[in-house]
Amino acid sequence: MSSFADSFSRLRKKAERSWAIVPVMASVCIVTTGNALLTTSVSLKLSDPQIASSVVQFVLTAFPVGFLTGCILAKSVVVRLGHERTFLLVALLSAIVASGFMLTTLVPVWILLRLLSGLSLAMIFVVCESWINLYADERNRGTYFSLYMMTSVLAVLLGQVLVALVGAESPYLFAVAAGTIYLGVFFCRFLGGRWPALPAWPQTAEIVGVLPIEKGFGLWRLAVLVPVTIVGVFQAGMTNTNVFAMTPIYGVHVGLTASATVGLLSAFSIGGLLAQAPVGLLSDRFDRRIMLLVQGALAALLCAAIVWAGNRHPALLVVLFFAYGATTLTIYPVAIAFANSQIDGRYMVAASGGLLLLYSFGNVMTPGVAAGLMTHVAPQALFVLLGSGAALVAAAACFNLVRRPAKKTECLVLGASE
Repeated sequence: MSSFADSFSRLRKKAERSWAIVPVMASVCIVTTGNALLTTSVSLKLSDPQIASSVVQFVLTAFPVGFLTGCILAKSVVVRLGHERTFLLVALLSAIVASGFMLTTLVPVWILLRLLSGLSLAMIFVVCESWINLYADERNRGTYFSLYMMTSVLAVLLGQVLVALVGAESPYLFAVAAGTIYLGVFFCRFLGGRWPALPAWPQTAEIVGVLPIEKGFGLWRLAVLVPVTIVGVFQAGMTNTNVFAMTPIYGVHVGLTASATVGLLSAFSIGGLLAQAPVGLLSDRFDRRIMLLVQGALAALLCAAIVWAGNRHPALLVVLFFAYGATTLTIYPVAIAFANSQIDGRYMVAASGGLLLLYSFGNVMTPGVAAGLMTHVAPQALFVLLGSGAALVAAAACFNLVRRPAKKTECLVLGASE
């Protein structure tokens, strides 16, 4: 009887602990929805053929540059203010930035606003991922991270739904984006309640620090140990930025209507959202390297099919974007899970910081390249670039498969040698 009572008590505490993060995820979802709407709104405004391609490249590149800067600054801000206060601060900054787009169309101001938008969104991601890493333990970290990924994808989808509801050509898109982010700040501060207390871990630099890549696992050690994760994370940064920022411009160039383009982004997001849980379950039962090999190959084939379809088969394009979202938006969590299986938990926070920086490199380095290829080669070059990144994931997975499998004890030695 006592054993049953103890089991029931542990189950109840586990349920309470899991339920406690729902308000946190709701706050993240609302704020990220506003940011997704803002990104699409900017891209729709920049799709005007009268705007020079050089202007488009500068404005689009400012966001990933700000994202990279936010990854670097987040550590010191979180250490000083804590996770919840940092989230409120950067979410408020994001709302103010969104409001700024309503006041002017001056290119230098838009570049600054997009830089600040990228900075605030990166800090939101760092706050959330590091908080989850600290709040979770080894038995539920994957579940919590999966919930976080589903929240992020749902937010992007809701952003596209808001675009459709407001109207792709509506002058009020920026106002709705700003209002949505302000709503997220209000919910977090007054309705969601205080964030659950973190476990009393030893307050060492490796645990508190969000981006301590100078200790533990640097990117070069990760590249030796899990090259498929390195390629997968970079590919995820490249894909997520380019699909949502460049597809509206791609749609205009190939003759799609604004509503049709928003439909493609919605299909992409729905595919990614629905695939998260099934792919997560499969990755727990099969070799994740094989999963990444299949995902990379399928994503590359789907990109080729999108290039072939063009604007001749709009209904087929919707199906292809749905399948592409289901395939490519699940590469990041599987790649992270594979790295986590090879790295001792003591070093995972440090490794996560380096991987987030790598993700931001994918954001920074590719939008300008994609815009240049679309201008000087063809609009379809966007998906040739994205398909090439997916093919590299498949190639890296093959490389990881043919190598001698890394054992966790070997990883501990690598980490300790730092």
